Amino acid sequence: MPELGSSRAMDTFPRLLFYHAQTRGEKTAMREKDLGIWQSWSWSDVAEHVRAVACGLAEMGFQRGDNLAIVGDNRPRLYMTMAAVQCLGGVPVPLYQDAVANEMLFVLQDAGIRFALVEDQEQVDKLLELKDQLPRLEHIVYDDARGMRHYNQPFIHDIEELMAMGRIHNQNHPGFLDGEVAKGAAGDIGVMLYTSGTTGKPKGVCLTHHAFISAAKGGAEFDRLTADEDILSYLPMAWVGDHLFSFAQAMVTGFTINCPESGETVMTDLREIGPTYYFAPPRVFENLLTQVMIRMEDASPLKQKMFHFFMKVARRSGAEILDGKPVPFADRLLYALGNLFVFGPLKNVLGMSRIRVAYTAGAAIGPDLFRFYRSIGINLKQLYGQTETCAYVCLQPDGEIKFDSVGKPAPGVEVKIADNGEILVKGPMLLKEYYKRPDATAESINAEGYFMTGDAGFFDDEGHLKIIDRAKDVGRLANGAMFAPNYIENKLKFFQHIKEAVVFGANRETVTAFINIDIGAVGNWAERRGIAYSGYTDLTARQEVYGLIQECVEQVNAELVAEGMLADSQVHRFLILHKELDPDDDELTRTRKVRRGFVAEKYAVLIDALYSGKQTQFIETQVKFEDGRTGKVAADLQIRDAKTFPVLRQAA
Repeated sequence: MPELGSSRAMDTFPRLLFYHAQTRGEKTAMREKDLGIWQSWSWSDVAEHVRAVACGLAEMGFQRGDNLAIVGDNRPRLYMTMAAVQCLGGVPVPLYQDAVANEMLFVLQDAGIRFALVEDQEQVDKLLELKDQLPRLEHIVYDDARGMRHYNQPFIHDIEELMAMGRIHNQNHPGFLDGEVAKGAAGDIGVMLYTSGTTGKPKGVCLTHHAFISAAKGGAEFDRLTADEDILSYLPMAWVGDHLFSFAQAMVTGFTINCPESGETVMTDLREIGPTYYFAPPRVFENLLTQVMIRMEDASPLKQKMFHFFMKVARRSGAEILDGKPVPFADRLLYALGNLFVFGPLKNVLGMSRIRVAYTAGAAIGPDLFRFYRSIGINLKQLYGQTETCAYVCLQPDGEIKFDSVGKPAPGVEVKIADNGEILVKGPMLLKEYYKRPDATAESINAEGYFMTGDAGFFDDEGHLKIIDRAKDVGRLANGAMFAPNYIENKLKFFQHIKEAVVFGANRETVTAFINIDIGAVGNWAERRGIAYSGYTDLTARQEVYGLIQECVEQVNAELVAEGMLADSQVHRFLILHKELDPDDDELTRTRKVRRGFVAEKYAVLIDALYSGKQTQFIETQVKFEDGRTGKVAADLQIRDAKTFPVLRQAA
């Protein structure tokens, strides 16, 4: 890994890119699966493409300080364009590729976008739909030419056309790009990432080259990452996690970025690549485990017995073996057999056979889910960070893994807890500012220079940080007991049959919950029992399904009663929603975080029913379809009481 910080020659991403092109030019930098075949680009290839794109943009009039929107799935030429924009002193602004046109409008207007590089016809059409509302948008460049031959607007360009123009520009002005790269400084803004906007309009987070290089270098040294790593880049490019793990750390270490063919082929491509370094939010790990459990339900009785027997061994000793801790010889022997017959084949099916380091973040992960992966030998760890901190605040050191913590402060990061329990952080990875929002910037950083995360937590006796919830979401029940909704929701979502949960209880006597079932897991469960259903809404209304979910809720209650501060947060009543919470209906952000206030307002009639003692409640909800049409879904929802357990109070 190149030495950073000591030399100005390595303090921006363009300089790092050209360093790798010189020192490991023939090594594979990027791969992409296209039409079933893996295509590769060496570091020399990437540097040549970046030079061509950058010079082409300059020829079109792109200037230092301009913002360029990037919209699409993870594609090598989209990552290359990001570097090309940085070469010219511009700022790449990635947007969520699955956002509908109107959701993109605010960011495109707020960032004053003049240039956009998009993946394909779908994204071009979104921008054309908005063109009249974007007077500053001058050029749209597309990567994938399929379906584009009938578009004749003069401001729409093929990236091949752009690169050809750039190569001519480079021949005519051979020193131009090197001069532009030399003008760059570590303190320049390297990327602008917009927050998910859970509580209002998204904010553009301006992050410098120095901030992301510091975070990438700190994480790489912490986990001993080298140029030999392979990572699958499949998470949205607009998400800070992808920018750190795929772009920034690849630029720092020189490892290989692998882009899947599509969202539908991620699991197949994961198995083919066999990454050594892997990142996924908890939902992905939840979905993978759900698929495993569904497959086990369909397996032969012998395979089921073998799986459950060895999983008991794994739960007992797997995590300890992974951490190098002492384990009885008999368990070590049984675990080795389990690895041969169960864990090894399971990791191979999941595409995780070669993983040396795996991380999860973005939301709390259930301790049982976390333990499952570590118990089968996958070095899964948690990290803590935010968009404003380059996703870099806390990391879990090898051998010091705790299931209920996010680790210790990362190298170079200071973390302290405010009097109100809020987590405050300081370090080189902090944002420079919110774009055109000096008010928000001033509100987020206190007089001592600490960024106020908005999360509540505490340090345990060994210096590990534990996250309770968003500080604004941590409340009190009517009896004064702590109420942390996200913590309870994550416990509910550990069950393979529960996809999403939203709990309520602040300033109330009891806690209640909305549940979304996982249609795949519950559908499989229902079919095996001969329970017929016509769709999601019909399945949620089945008495048998309510019984299944009630068992999950009551198991969570049994666990909560032993958790001290949260023992009063047992779920007393619940209902199963008649539709899945959906980003298209504004109920979730594009990173699939619940927009709690919006959901509470939209479904106020259901919350009232939960707390008024009703057994059923009719509701009719408007929904948006993928093609833009709207419709309505109506249902009479059942409301169930769940068994709760008495809370034992300690004597004063």
